[in-house]
Amino acid sequence: MTKLIFNRRRFLGTAAVSGAALASPAYLRRGFAQSGGEVNIWTYNDFVPDAFRRQFEADTGIKVNIRLVDDQGKQFNLLAAEQPNPTVDIMTVAGHRFLQFINSELLAPLDTDRLSNWGSINPTFSESDWATIDGNKWGAPILSGAEVLAYNSEIVSEEEALTWDTLFSDKYSGQTAYIIQDMMSIIMLKMGYDGNMVAYMDDPDEAARIVNEAKQFLIDHKPLVRKYYDSGAEFQQMMVNQDIVLGHAWNGPAAALINDGFPVGMTIPREGSYGFVYTFNVANNAPNADNAYTFLDALLASPEIGAAMTKASGFISTYKGADQYLNELERKSTSFPEEQLANLQFFRAEANEMKYGLVDPAVEEIKAA
Repeated sequence: MTKLIFNRRRFLGTAAVSGAALASPAYLRRGFAQSGGEVNIWTYNDFVPDAFRRQFEADTGIKVNIRLVDDQGKQFNLLAAEQPNPTVDIMTVAGHRFLQFINSELLAPLDTDRLSNWGSINPTFSESDWATIDGNKWGAPILSGAEVLAYNSEIVSEEEALTWDTLFSDKYSGQTAYIIQDMMSIIMLKMGYDGNMVAYMDDPDEAARIVNEAKQFLIDHKPLVRKYYDSGAEFQQMMVNQDIVLGHAWNGPAAALINDGFPVGMTIPREGSYGFVYTFNVANNAPNADNAYTFLDALLASPEIGAAMTKASGFISTYKGADQYLNELERKSTSFPEEQLANLQFFRAEANEMKYGLVDPAVEEIKAA
């Protein structure tokens, strides 16, 4: 085994070089009128490429203020606390969490007529069933991904990484990490249940029993995990430092490590996993709604921007033709074998009120156990 020689300084350095390489006058294909003001965005790390942000500010005079988020639940609670006068204009909501935000009147329906570049999005994402609720679009799909088992390929074999059982094995005790809330859905699926909980909407007692079973599994295996984490950057740093050698992760952070030359692999294990789509959404009562639409339309202006978002985040672009601007390694790090893709389901939102009403308290009980 060759010990990793990469460190945090090198990781951050290569990331900075990659970001600088994205700067290009080709980003915005057409000019946007100087309107000034600002736009406030809550989003995940690297979802707005630095080069695009700088050029957008120069071309429009609109200052882009970004507040990083790392959890959908925290974002929901913060936005709910701010209504009816939110400080945010654009937020990043996963498609399977739409109903929670919509039912609480936290999002404004998206006026796609104000987005001349709406057609840049692959219809697989923009016109899918989950994207339209009550006859309205509620967000612009920007990136898609999956919950994967990521591993140090110099220590863990690909065969071992083809099952979630390895994550809970004594062999790698103290060398694993995962996001508890996401793992709850995966554990339910691993046990043969519907992790979306749609199948139990008419049987809340059965839903509660299943969540309790998954909760108990994670409590029983708690001595094996090194850390419960929240953000993709935290997962990356643990892998770089060899604090962990495998863990549940979003494919984006794992792909970013692969593209930076780290010995990382990722799989969709045979027991199955879930896919998701991230969208940019306009807040209900957004203080700078006009600037929000100007920003979204600029972001959709070119497949090169979609490719830049993939390069920066590691997630799969929803833009038509974005893959043409990725190199071979980047394309490889954002794809999976067909036999693994067959194990993937998409998160669904129909049962979210019941699901998260059960899962969120269970997560706190696992942490406290």
